[in-house]
Amino acid sequence: MNSEQSAMQTMQSEAVAICHVIKGECITGAGAAYRSGGVPFTAPLLDLDTLVWPRAEPGPAFATPLTEIIDVLVATGDYLRRDPDGLLASALAHLAKVSTLPEALLARSYAGLHNHFQRRSLEFQVEQELGGFDVLDGWREVPCLSGRAARVRAFPPRLVHVLAGNAPGVAALSIVRGALTKGVHLLKIPSNDLFSATAILRAIAAVAPGHPVSRSFSAVYWRGGDEAVEGTLFRPQFFDKLVAWGGAESIRSAKRYIGPGFELVSFDPKTSISLIGREVFESEQNLQEAAALAAADATVMNQQACVSSRFQFIEGDVDDCDRFCAALQRELGMERPAATPLGKPLPEELAQEIDALRDLEPDYRVWGDGDGRGLVIRSEQPVDFHPDGKIVNVVPVADLRDALRHVGVATQTVGVYPLPRKAALRDALAARGAQRVVTLGRAALQEPGLSHDGFFPLHRFVRWVNDED
Repeated sequence: MNSEQSAMQTMQSEAVAICHVIKGECITGAGAAYRSGGVPFTAPLLDLDTLVWPRAEPGPAFATPLTEIIDVLVATGDYLRRDPDGLLASALAHLAKVSTLPEALLARSYAGLHNHFQRRSLEFQVEQELGGFDVLDGWREVPCLSGRAARVRAFPPRLVHVLAGNAPGVAALSIVRGALTKGVHLLKIPSNDLFSATAILRAIAAVAPGHPVSRSFSAVYWRGGDEAVEGTLFRPQFFDKLVAWGGAESIRSAKRYIGPGFELVSFDPKTSISLIGREVFESEQNLQEAAALAAADATVMNQQACVSSRFQFIEGDVDDCDRFCAALQRELGMERPAATPLGKPLPEELAQEIDALRDLEPDYRVWGDGDGRGLVIRSEQPVDFHPDGKIVNVVPVADLRDALRHVGVATQTVGVYPLPRKAALRDALAARGAQRVVTLGRAALQEPGLSHDGFFPLHRFVRWVNDED
Protein backbone atom coordinates (compact mmCIF):
# COMPACT_ATOMS: atom_id res chain seq x y z
CA MET A 1 0.00 0.00 0.00
CA ASN A 2 1.48 3.36 -0.99
CA SER A 3 1.38 6.52 1.15
CA GLU A 4 -1.49 8.05 -0.85
CA GLN A 5 -3.69 4.99 -0.34
CA SER A 6 -2.79 4.94 3.34
CA ALA A 7 -3.74 8.60 3.74
CA MET A 8 -7.03 7.94 1.97
CA GLN A 9 -7.84 5.06 4.30
CA THR A 10 -7.00 7.18 7.37
CA MET A 11 -9.20 10.02 6.14
CA GLN A 12 -12.08 7.66 5.44
CA SER A 13 -11.84 6.09 8.88
CA GLU A 14 -12.18 9.53 10.49
CA ALA A 15 -14.73 10.92 8.04
CA VAL A 16 -18.41 11.60 8.41
CA ALA A 17 -20.30 9.32 6.03
CA ILE A 18 -23.17 10.76 4.01
CA CYS A 19 -25.74 8.92 1.93
CA HIS A 20 -27.39 9.77 -1.35
CA VAL A 21 -31.09 9.36 -2.08
CA ILE A 22 -31.77 8.43 -5.70
CA LYS A 23 -35.39 8.17 -6.84
CA GLY A 24 -36.54 7.08 -3.39
CA GLU A 25 -33.67 4.69 -2.64
CA CYS A 26 -31.05 5.42 0.03
CA ILE A 27 -27.57 4.77 -1.38
CA THR A 28 -24.57 4.32 0.93
CA GLY A 29 -20.87 3.92 0.28
CA ALA A 30 -17.58 5.71 0.78
CA GLY A 31 -16.20 5.78 -2.73
CA ALA A 32 -15.48 9.53 -2.78
CA ALA A 33 -13.73 11.62 -0.10
CA TYR A 34 -14.17 15.35 0.52
CA ARG A 35 -13.80 18.02 3.19
CA SER A 36 -16.29 20.55 4.56
CA GLY A 37 -14.96 23.29 6.81
CA GLY A 38 -11.93 21.14 7.54
CA VAL A 39 -14.09 18.12 8.44
CA PRO A 40 -13.57 15.05 6.21
CA PHE A 41 -16.62 13.28 4.82
CA THR A 42 -17.26 10.48 2.36
CA ALA A 43 -20.03 9.96 -0.17
CA PRO A 44 -21.08 7.21 -2.58
CA LEU A 45 -19.62 7.34 -6.06
CA LEU A 46 -21.92 8.97 -8.61
CA ASP A 47 -23.51 7.09 -11.49
CA LEU A 48 -24.67 9.98 -13.66
CA ASP A 49 -27.02 7.80 -15.68
CA THR A 50 -29.14 7.21 -12.57
CA LEU A 51 -29.55 10.95 -11.96
CA VAL A 52 -31.72 11.73 -14.99
CA TRP A 53 -35.25 10.88 -16.03
CA PRO A 54 -35.53 10.11 -19.79
CA ARG A 55 -37.55 12.71 -21.67
CA ALA A 56 -39.16 9.97 -23.72
CA GLU A 57 -41.07 8.96 -20.59
CA PRO A 58 -43.29 11.13 -18.35
CA GLY A 59 -41.97 11.82 -14.88
CA PRO A 60 -43.32 9.59 -12.10
CA ALA A 61 -45.72 12.21 -10.69
CA PHE A 62 -46.71 13.99 -13.91
CA ALA A 63 -50.22 12.48 -13.82
CA THR A 64 -50.61 12.17 -10.05
CA PRO A 65 -53.52 14.25 -8.66
CA LEU A 66 -52.31 17.19 -6.63
CA THR A 67 -54.57 16.26 -3.72
CA GLU A 68 -52.74 12.93 -3.46
CA ILE A 69 -49.35 14.68 -3.55
CA ILE A 70 -50.44 17.02 -0.77
CA ASP A 71 -51.60 14.03 1.30
CA VAL A 72 -48.09 12.55 0.99
CA LEU A 73 -46.47 15.85 1.99
CA VAL A 74 -48.76 16.22 5.01
CA ALA A 75 -47.92 12.68 6.09
CA THR A 76 -44.24 13.52 5.67
CA GLY A 77 -44.64 16.55 7.91
CA ASP A 78 -46.23 14.40 10.60
CA TYR A 79 -43.37 11.91 10.26
CA LEU A 80 -40.79 14.69 10.61
CA ARG A 81 -42.57 16.03 13.68
CA ARG A 82 -42.55 12.60 15.38
CA ASP A 83 -39.26 11.32 13.91
CA PRO A 84 -40.19 7.72 14.79
CA ASP A 85 -37.08 6.18 13.19
CA GLY A 86 -34.63 8.82 14.38
CA LEU A 87 -33.84 10.06 10.86
CA LEU A 88 -33.82 13.72 11.88
CA ALA A 89 -31.99 13.05 15.14
CA SER A 90 -29.24 11.24 13.24
CA ALA A 91 -29.07 13.93 10.56
CA LEU A 92 -28.84 16.65 13.21
CA ALA A 93 -26.02 14.89 15.06
CA HIS A 94 -24.00 14.61 11.87
CA LEU A 95 -24.87 18.09 10.58
CA ALA A 96 -23.58 19.66 13.79
CA LYS A 97 -20.11 18.33 12.89
CA VAL A 98 -19.87 20.18 9.57
CA SER A 99 -22.16 23.20 9.95
CA THR A 100 -20.94 26.64 10.92
CA LEU A 101 -24.15 27.16 12.94
CA PRO A 102 -24.45 26.21 16.63
CA GLU A 103 -26.09 22.85 17.30
CA ALA A 104 -28.80 24.50 19.43
CA LEU A 105 -29.85 26.67 16.48
CA LEU A 106 -29.81 23.71 14.11
CA ALA A 107 -31.96 21.75 16.56
CA ARG A 108 -34.58 24.52 16.58
CA SER A 109 -34.59 24.60 12.80
CA TYR A 110 -35.06 20.85 12.62
CA ALA A 111 -37.84 20.99 15.20
CA GLY A 112 -39.73 23.35 12.86
CA LEU A 113 -39.16 21.53 9.56
CA HIS A 114 -42.58 19.88 9.75
CA ASN A 115 -44.23 23.31 9.51
CA HIS A 116 -43.30 23.45 5.81
CA PHE A 117 -45.63 20.49 5.22
CA GLN A 118 -48.88 21.84 6.67
CA ARG A 119 -51.89 21.24 4.42
CA ARG A 120 -53.25 24.79 4.48
CA SER A 121 -49.83 26.22 3.66
CA LEU A 122 -49.42 23.84 0.71
CA GLU A 123 -52.87 24.70 -0.63
CA PHE A 124 -52.23 28.43 -0.13
CA GLN A 125 -49.05 28.26 -2.22
CA VAL A 126 -50.85 26.65 -5.14
CA GLU A 127 -53.80 29.02 -4.93
CA GLN A 128 -51.70 32.18 -4.67
CA GLU A 129 -48.93 31.30 -7.11
CA LEU A 130 -50.84 29.38 -9.78
CA GLY A 131 -54.48 30.30 -9.22
CA GLY A 132 -55.67 26.83 -8.27
CA PHE A 133 -55.22 23.09 -8.68
CA ASP A 134 -56.80 22.82 -12.13
CA VAL A 135 -53.83 24.20 -14.04
CA LEU A 136 -51.54 21.57 -12.49
CA ASP A 137 -53.92 18.62 -12.82
CA GLY A 138 -55.00 19.42 -16.38
CA TRP A 139 -55.76 22.17 -18.87
CA ARG A 140 -57.44 25.40 -17.78
CA GLU A 141 -59.86 26.98 -20.25
CA VAL A 142 -58.92 30.55 -21.16
CA PRO A 143 -61.40 32.80 -23.01
CA CYS A 144 -59.42 34.66 -25.65
CA LEU A 145 -60.26 38.16 -26.90
CA SER A 146 -60.36 36.82 -30.45
CA GLY A 147 -63.12 34.40 -29.55
CA ARG A 148 -60.89 31.39 -30.11
CA ALA A 149 -60.86 28.62 -27.51
CA ALA A 150 -57.59 28.06 -25.68
CA ARG A 151 -56.31 26.06 -22.79
CA VAL A 152 -53.18 26.47 -20.67
CA ARG A 153 -51.35 24.07 -18.42
CA ALA A 154 -48.60 24.46 -15.81
CA PHE A 155 -46.70 21.42 -17.02
CA PRO A 156 -44.41 19.50 -14.62
CA PRO A 157 -40.78 20.63 -15.01
CA ARG A 158 -37.42 18.85 -14.97
CA LEU A 159 -35.20 20.79 -12.57
CA VAL A 160 -31.72 20.73 -11.08
CA HIS A 161 -31.53 22.48 -7.72
CA VAL A 162 -28.21 23.78 -6.37
CA LEU A 163 -29.13 24.23 -2.72
CA ALA A 164 -27.71 26.64 -0.16
CA GLY A 165 -26.69 25.33 3.25
CA ASN A 166 -27.22 28.40 5.41
CA ALA A 167 -30.52 27.05 6.78
CA PRO A 168 -32.16 23.58 6.75
CA GLY A 169 -35.40 25.21 5.63
CA VAL A 170 -33.94 25.71 2.13
CA ALA A 171 -34.04 21.95 1.55
CA ALA A 172 -37.59 21.69 2.90
CA LEU A 173 -38.80 24.60 0.75
CA SER A 174 -37.21 23.16 -2.37
CA ILE A 175 -38.70 19.71 -1.85
CA VAL A 176 -42.18 21.09 -1.13
CA ARG A 177 -42.12 23.35 -4.20
CA GLY A 178 -40.76 20.54 -6.33
CA ALA A 179 -43.47 18.13 -5.22
CA LEU A 180 -46.26 20.66 -5.75
CA THR A 181 -45.14 21.24 -9.34
CA LYS A 182 -45.12 17.44 -10.00
CA GLY A 183 -41.77 17.53 -11.79
CA VAL A 184 -38.55 15.55 -11.49
CA HIS A 185 -35.85 17.09 -9.35
CA LEU A 186 -32.12 16.54 -8.86
CA LEU A 187 -30.91 18.25 -5.68
CA LYS A 188 -27.22 19.08 -5.31
CA ILE A 189 -26.73 19.05 -1.55
CA PRO A 190 -24.36 21.72 -0.18
CA SER A 191 -21.16 20.96 1.73
CA ASN A 192 -22.38 22.94 4.77
CA ASP A 193 -25.66 20.98 4.96
CA LEU A 194 -25.02 17.42 3.86
CA PHE A 195 -27.93 15.83 5.68
CA SER A 196 -31.19 17.83 5.62
CA ALA A 197 -32.33 17.12 2.05
CA THR A 198 -31.60 13.41 2.22
CA ALA A 199 -33.31 13.10 5.61
CA ILE A 200 -36.50 14.70 4.24
CA LEU A 201 -36.48 12.50 1.13
CA ARG A 202 -35.96 9.42 3.30
CA ALA A 203 -38.98 10.54 5.33
CA ILE A 204 -41.08 10.71 2.15
CA ALA A 205 -39.91 7.21 1.21
CA ALA A 206 -40.83 5.98 4.71
CA VAL A 207 -44.41 7.27 4.60
CA ALA A 208 -45.02 6.48 0.90
CA PRO A 209 -42.62 3.76 -0.31
CA GLY A 210 -42.38 3.69 -4.09
CA HIS A 211 -44.83 6.56 -4.48
CA PRO A 212 -44.42 8.81 -7.55
CA VAL A 213 -43.40 11.72 -5.30
CA SER A 214 -40.59 9.68 -3.77
CA ARG A 215 -39.40 8.52 -7.21
CA SER A 216 -39.38 12.11 -8.49
CA PHE A 217 -36.42 13.25 -6.36
CA SER A 218 -32.72 12.52 -6.08
CA ALA A 219 -30.29 14.26 -3.71
CA VAL A 220 -26.55 13.75 -4.14
CA TYR A 221 -23.28 15.55 -3.48
CA TRP A 222 -20.55 16.59 -5.87
CA ARG A 223 -18.01 19.36 -5.51
CA GLY A 224 -19.49 22.57 -6.88
CA GLY A 225 -18.04 23.52 -10.25
CA ASP A 226 -17.03 19.95 -11.14
CA GLU A 227 -17.26 20.13 -14.93
CA ALA A 228 -17.24 16.35 -15.31
CA VAL A 229 -20.57 16.27 -13.47
CA GLU A 230 -22.15 19.62 -14.30
CA GLY A 231 -21.04 19.62 -17.92
CA THR A 232 -22.85 16.32 -18.37
CA LEU A 233 -26.02 16.95 -16.35
CA PHE A 234 -26.68 20.67 -16.93
CA ARG A 235 -28.11 20.15 -20.40
CA PRO A 236 -31.55 20.70 -21.95
CA GLN A 237 -31.86 17.07 -23.03
CA PHE A 238 -32.11 16.19 -19.33
CA PHE A 239 -33.43 19.28 -17.51
CA ASP A 240 -35.45 22.43 -18.26
CA LYS A 241 -34.08 24.77 -15.62
CA LEU A 242 -31.35 25.22 -13.03
CA VAL A 243 -32.62 26.52 -9.68
CA ALA A 244 -29.59 28.04 -7.98
CA TRP A 245 -29.25 29.32 -4.43
CA GLY A 246 -26.13 30.75 -2.90
CA GLY A 247 -23.40 33.33 -3.20
CA ALA A 248 -22.22 35.29 -6.20
CA GLU A 249 -19.59 32.68 -7.10
CA SER A 250 -22.18 29.89 -7.20
CA ILE A 251 -24.51 31.93 -9.39
CA ARG A 252 -21.68 32.88 -11.79
CA SER A 253 -20.67 29.22 -12.04
CA ALA A 254 -24.25 28.23 -12.79
CA LYS A 255 -24.60 30.81 -15.56
CA ARG A 256 -21.92 29.08 -17.64
CA TYR A 257 -24.39 26.36 -18.54
CA ILE A 258 -27.39 28.51 -19.34
CA GLY A 259 -28.51 28.56 -22.96
CA PRO A 260 -31.47 27.81 -25.21
CA GLY A 261 -33.70 25.24 -23.55
CA PHE A 262 -31.92 25.42 -20.18
CA GLU A 263 -32.96 28.39 -18.05
CA LEU A 264 -31.74 29.81 -14.73
CA VAL A 265 -34.04 30.43 -11.78
CA SER A 266 -31.81 32.28 -9.34
CA PHE A 267 -32.25 32.98 -5.66
CA ASP A 268 -29.44 35.53 -5.73
CA PRO A 269 -27.30 36.58 -2.77
CA LYS A 270 -29.10 39.42 -1.01
CA THR A 271 -28.61 41.92 1.80
CA SER A 272 -31.39 43.19 4.08
CA ILE A 273 -31.71 46.46 5.97
CA SER A 274 -33.87 48.29 8.52
CA LEU A 275 -35.38 51.79 8.46
CA ILE A 276 -36.17 53.15 11.93
CA GLY A 277 -38.11 56.38 12.30
CA ARG A 278 -37.52 59.16 14.84
CA GLU A 279 -40.58 57.92 16.75
CA VAL A 280 -38.18 55.49 18.41
CA PHE A 281 -36.93 58.33 20.60
CA GLU A 282 -40.35 59.48 21.84
CA SER A 283 -40.09 57.27 24.90
CA GLU A 284 -37.73 54.83 26.55
CA GLN A 285 -40.29 52.11 25.90
CA ASN A 286 -40.17 52.82 22.16
CA LEU A 287 -36.37 52.72 22.22
CA GLN A 288 -36.19 49.36 23.96
CA GLU A 289 -38.96 47.90 21.80
CA ALA A 290 -37.30 48.99 18.56
CA ALA A 291 -33.90 47.73 19.71
CA ALA A 292 -35.36 44.29 20.47
CA LEU A 293 -37.16 44.14 17.11
CA ALA A 294 -34.09 45.33 15.22
CA ALA A 295 -31.95 42.71 16.96
CA ALA A 296 -34.42 39.98 16.04
CA ASP A 297 -34.17 40.97 12.37
CA ALA A 298 -30.37 41.21 12.54
CA THR A 299 -29.75 37.76 13.99
CA VAL A 300 -31.89 35.39 11.89
CA MET A 301 -29.90 32.12 11.78
CA ASN A 302 -27.15 34.05 13.58
CA GLN A 303 -27.06 36.44 10.59
CA GLN A 304 -26.49 33.67 8.03
CA ALA A 305 -29.86 34.24 6.31
CA CYS A 306 -30.51 36.73 3.50
CA VAL A 307 -33.33 38.26 5.55
CA SER A 308 -30.88 39.25 8.32
CA SER A 309 -30.63 43.03 8.68
CA ARG A 310 -27.00 44.08 8.43
CA PHE A 311 -27.44 47.84 7.87
CA GLN A 312 -29.89 49.89 9.93
CA PHE A 313 -30.71 53.51 9.13
CA ILE A 314 -32.21 55.59 11.90
CA GLU A 315 -33.69 59.10 11.93
CA GLY A 316 -31.94 61.20 14.53
CA ASP A 317 -28.77 62.95 15.54
CA VAL A 318 -25.59 61.18 16.60
CA ASP A 319 -26.36 61.31 20.33
CA ASP A 320 -29.78 59.73 19.85
CA CYS A 321 -28.30 57.18 17.46
CA ASP A 322 -25.69 56.20 20.05
CA ARG A 323 -28.41 55.54 22.60
CA PHE A 324 -30.06 53.19 20.15
CA CYS A 325 -26.75 51.48 19.32
CA ALA A 326 -26.06 50.72 22.97
CA ALA A 327 -29.53 49.23 23.41
CA LEU A 328 -29.21 47.26 20.16
CA GLN A 329 -25.86 45.75 21.16
CA ARG A 330 -27.34 44.48 24.43
CA GLU A 331 -30.23 42.88 22.54
CA LEU A 332 -28.00 41.17 19.97
CA GLY A 333 -26.68 38.82 22.63
CA MET A 334 -30.12 37.64 23.75
CA GLU A 335 -31.53 34.15 23.18
CA ARG A 336 -34.11 34.15 20.35
CA PRO A 337 -36.00 31.47 18.39
CA ALA A 338 -33.83 32.09 15.32
CA ALA A 339 -30.60 32.99 17.09
CA THR A 340 -28.30 31.90 19.89
CA PRO A 341 -26.64 34.27 22.38
CA LEU A 342 -23.17 33.39 21.11
CA GLY A 343 -22.29 33.45 17.42
CA LYS A 344 -18.97 32.88 15.69
CA PRO A 345 -15.99 34.98 16.83
CA LEU A 346 -14.88 37.43 14.16
CA PRO A 347 -12.22 36.39 11.65
CA GLU A 348 -8.91 37.99 12.56
CA GLU A 349 -8.75 40.26 9.51
CA LEU A 350 -12.26 41.63 10.11
CA ALA A 351 -11.59 42.03 13.84
CA GLN A 352 -8.50 44.10 13.04
CA GLU A 353 -10.44 46.30 10.63
CA ILE A 354 -13.13 46.97 13.23
CA ASP A 355 -10.54 47.64 15.94
CA ALA A 356 -9.06 50.31 13.66
CA LEU A 357 -12.47 52.00 13.56
CA ARG A 358 -12.43 52.33 17.36
CA ASP A 359 -9.61 54.84 16.99
CA LEU A 360 -11.65 57.03 14.67
CA GLU A 361 -14.20 58.47 17.12
CA PRO A 362 -16.35 60.51 16.81
CA ASP A 363 -16.74 59.62 13.10
CA TYR A 364 -17.11 55.96 14.08
CA ARG A 365 -18.10 54.30 17.31
CA VAL A 366 -18.15 50.59 18.17
CA TRP A 367 -20.14 48.71 20.82
CA GLY A 368 -19.20 45.10 21.67
CA ASP A 369 -16.07 43.00 21.54
CA GLY A 370 -16.54 40.81 18.48
CA ASP A 371 -16.78 37.67 20.63
CA GLY A 372 -19.97 36.51 18.94
CA ARG A 373 -22.37 38.23 21.35
CA GLY A 374 -23.11 41.03 18.93
CA LEU A 375 -21.27 44.10 17.74
CA VAL A 376 -22.65 47.46 16.56
CA ILE A 377 -20.80 50.03 14.45
CA ARG A 378 -22.13 53.55 14.07
CA SER A 379 -20.86 55.44 11.03
CA GLU A 380 -21.89 58.43 8.90
CA GLN A 381 -21.99 56.21 5.78
CA PRO A 382 -22.40 52.43 5.49
CA VAL A 383 -19.14 50.57 6.05
CA ASP A 384 -17.46 49.15 2.95
CA PHE A 385 -17.30 45.57 4.25
CA HIS A 386 -20.04 42.95 4.64
CA PRO A 387 -21.24 42.87 8.27
CA ASP A 388 -21.34 39.24 9.38
CA GLY A 389 -21.19 37.25 12.60
CA LYS A 390 -23.90 39.30 14.38
CA ILE A 391 -22.48 42.68 13.30
CA VAL A 392 -24.86 45.57 12.61
CA ASN A 393 -23.89 48.86 11.00
CA VAL A 394 -26.13 51.72 12.19
CA VAL A 395 -26.20 54.92 10.11
CA PRO A 396 -28.00 58.10 11.29
CA VAL A 397 -30.07 59.96 8.67
CA ALA A 398 -32.05 63.19 8.82
CA ASP A 399 -34.98 61.54 7.01
CA LEU A 400 -35.65 57.88 6.22
CA ARG A 401 -35.91 58.78 2.54
CA ASP A 402 -32.23 59.71 2.68
CA ALA A 403 -31.50 56.00 3.11
CA LEU A 404 -33.15 55.11 -0.21
CA ARG A 405 -29.93 55.76 -2.13
CA HIS A 406 -28.48 52.71 -0.39
CA VAL A 407 -31.28 50.42 -1.64
CA GLY A 408 -30.80 48.40 -4.83
CA VAL A 409 -31.70 45.21 -6.62
CA ALA A 410 -29.59 43.24 -4.12
CA THR A 411 -31.76 44.49 -1.24
CA GLN A 412 -34.11 41.72 -0.23
CA THR A 413 -36.00 42.61 2.98
CA VAL A 414 -36.53 46.06 4.49
CA GLY A 415 -37.88 46.22 8.04
CA VAL A 416 -39.63 49.51 8.94
CA TYR A 417 -40.40 51.03 12.36
CA PRO A 418 -42.98 52.16 13.28
CA LEU A 419 -45.70 50.45 11.27
CA PRO A 420 -47.44 53.66 10.04
CA ARG A 421 -44.24 54.72 8.23
CA LYS A 422 -44.22 51.65 5.99
CA ALA A 423 -46.98 52.65 3.54
CA ALA A 424 -45.24 55.93 2.66
CA LEU A 425 -41.94 54.18 1.88
CA ARG A 426 -42.87 50.92 0.15
CA ASP A 427 -43.34 52.25 -3.41
CA ALA A 428 -40.05 54.13 -3.30
CA LEU A 429 -38.30 51.04 -1.91
CA ALA A 430 -39.79 48.88 -4.65
CA ALA A 431 -38.73 51.36 -7.32
CA ARG A 432 -35.14 51.16 -6.07
CA GLY A 433 -35.19 47.35 -6.28
CA ALA A 434 -36.18 46.10 -2.82
CA GLN A 435 -38.26 42.94 -2.96
CA ARG A 436 -39.90 42.73 0.45
CA VAL A 437 -41.08 45.32 2.99
CA VAL A 438 -42.02 44.18 6.50
CA THR A 439 -42.73 45.59 9.91
CA LEU A 440 -39.52 45.69 11.95
CA GLY A 441 -39.02 42.41 13.79
CA ARG A 442 -40.86 40.30 11.22
CA ALA A 443 -38.08 39.63 8.71
CA ALA A 444 -37.86 35.92 9.52
CA LEU A 445 -41.59 35.31 9.04
CA GLN A 446 -41.56 34.57 5.31
CA GLU A 447 -44.96 33.32 4.19
CA PRO A 448 -44.87 30.52 1.59
CA GLY A 449 -47.18 31.46 -1.25
CA LEU A 450 -46.07 35.09 -1.40
CA SER A 451 -43.33 36.18 -3.77
CA HIS A 452 -39.75 35.17 -3.00
CA ASP A 453 -36.90 37.35 -4.26
CA GLY A 454 -39.29 39.19 -6.55
CA PHE A 455 -41.07 36.25 -8.22
CA PHE A 456 -43.46 33.39 -7.48
CA PRO A 457 -41.35 30.21 -7.36
CA LEU A 458 -44.09 27.76 -8.39
CA HIS A 459 -44.94 29.97 -11.36
CA ARG A 460 -41.28 30.03 -12.44
CA PHE A 461 -40.65 26.34 -11.83
CA VAL A 462 -43.36 24.98 -14.14
CA ARG A 463 -43.32 25.01 -17.95
CA TRP A 464 -46.30 26.91 -19.31
CA VAL A 465 -47.87 25.20 -22.33
CA ASN A 466 -50.79 26.41 -24.49
CA ASP A 467 -53.38 24.44 -26.46
CA GLU A 468 -54.98 26.89 -28.93
CA ASP A 469 -57.80 26.31 -31.46
